[in-house]
Amino acid sequence: MALTKSRIFFGKTKVMAIALGKDAASEHLPNISQLAPHLTGNVGLLFTTREPQSVLDWFSEYSQIDFARAGGTATRTITIPQGVVYSRVGEVPQDEDVPVPNSQEVVLRKWGMPTRLEKGKVILDGDWTLCKEGEELNSNQTALLKLFGITMAEFRIRVLAYWSAGSQEVTVVDENPSMEQ
Repeated sequence: MALTKSRIFFGKTKVMAIALGKDAASEHLPNISQLAPHLTGNVGLLFTTREPQSVLDWFSEYSQIDFARAGGTATRTITIPQGVVYSRVGEVPQDEDVPVPNSQEVVLRKWGMPTRLEKGKVILDGDWTLCKEGEELNSNQTALLKLFGITMAEFRIRVLAYWSAGSQEVTVVDENPSMEQ
C-alpha cells in the first residue's frame, strides 16, 4: 500500500505543536492539541485520509537498509585483507571489484586505515579489522563503511501517536519514544 493520499511534515517541533494548538482553546480540531506532547525529538506529522490501522500496518512493515552512523553498533565484523585495497573490500568477488583509486589513499589514512601507495596502488601490509560485531562505531569507521558501500543500519519509522477524525481522540501507539541505534 502506498500512502498516496497523504502529506508528511517535518519542521520545528514547537512550531508544529503551536499549529495543532497548545490547549483546547487554541486547537483547530477537538482534542488534537493532545498530540503536542509527542512532538519532541526527530518527529514529523502525517496527515492522511487512510484508516489508522492500515497506516500502522504499513509503517510496521516498512524498512530500508542504510549506512551506519557514529554511535551505532556494528552488525558484523569487517576485516580487510592484506594487499591491494579494493573498492568493496572483499564484499564481492575480486574479479568483479576494482582497486581503490590512489587519490583515496590519503583519505583512507586520515580515517585510520594503515595504507600506503606502491606503484600507484593502495596497499595494506596486513589484514586490518575495520569494525567488530557488537562494538560501537565511531565516525571514522562509519565513513570507511560508507566509502566501501557497506550498510549496517536499518531505517524504520515508528508511530508514536495519532489523532482520528472519526473518534476525535488521540491514541498513543508507542509509549517509549527513545530511539535505539
